[in-house]
Amino acid sequence: MRGRIKKALSGFYYVDTGEGIVTCRARGRFRKEGVSPLVGDRVEITVSGTEGMVDAIEPRRNVFSRPAVANIDQLVIVASNAIPQTDPYLIDRMTAIAALKGCEVLICINKSDLDHADELCAIYEKAGLPFLLTSAETGEGIAELRERISGKLSAFTGNSGVGKSSLLNALDPRFSVQVGEVSQALGRGRHTTRHVELYELESGSYIADTPGFASFEVEMMCTIAKERLQFDFPDFDKYIGSCRFSDCAHLKEPGCAVTQAVAAGEIGQSRYRSYTRLYEMCAQHKFWEK
Repeated sequence: MRGRIKKALSGFYYVDTGEGIVTCRARGRFRKEGVSPLVGDRVEITVSGTEGMVDAIEPRRNVFSRPAVANIDQLVIVASNAIPQTDPYLIDRMTAIAALKGCEVLICINKSDLDHADELCAIYEKAGLPFLLTSAETGEGIAELRERISGKLSAFTGNSGVGKSSLLNALDPRFSVQVGEVSQALGRGRHTTRHVELYELESGSYIADTPGFASFEVEMMCTIAKERLQFDFPDFDKYIGSCRFSDCAHLKEPGCAVTQAVAAGEIGQSRYRSYTRLYEMCAQHKFWEK
């Protein structure tokens, strides 16, 4: 049988086959090969009675190590221009990671009932990145958010207090009950959740429930080579290759098409500042030393 791992806990894998959940162990050969099944994996299993065995892992779209999850289709970056106010740099850092991992991205600007975040919206409209205004309080944008995550495995991330949990509750009332139970049992409020789990919404969407996505971005940035960072900024695309030097880093080089576009207002100052900060971070890691 084939299915998707919805939860992993204490060596057991809970596989959704479409006909029900089968509790499985993994074949010993996975340990010998240094491979572990992950939540989000599509797997082949053998069922015996009420239990099963994971026989094979199908090719993965992507893998995250912290949290341990695979095949994320979309990162939903939840931000706010109310309290707390999200620094655009945090958003840009996560969009770069989404590009690295081959994920779609959706910037969800929440708490629109308190602040419509005109400046944030202008930044990402100019950058050509998909964004959406929402309010878990009034319901603004919730129907569109539900549509944008439909049929996908999404992971919600964002700084603390921007309303991730409230959005999940607004998307599907059943989710709030499940999150509440997990939080109470495992101390989610203290960020001590020890397992990853997928929750299925009524729309057929899956959401990875894990606090790990609140702090995973620094580790992921360390895996981006500084030379490829430019390709993670879609607003740079039409200028790349037009610089005087083929290896232009788009910092202080003469004849740089990107910095000229920034000066002309064609690329936003905020986005360029994020690029330079991220470039410095990536430049600190020398891949040949690893």
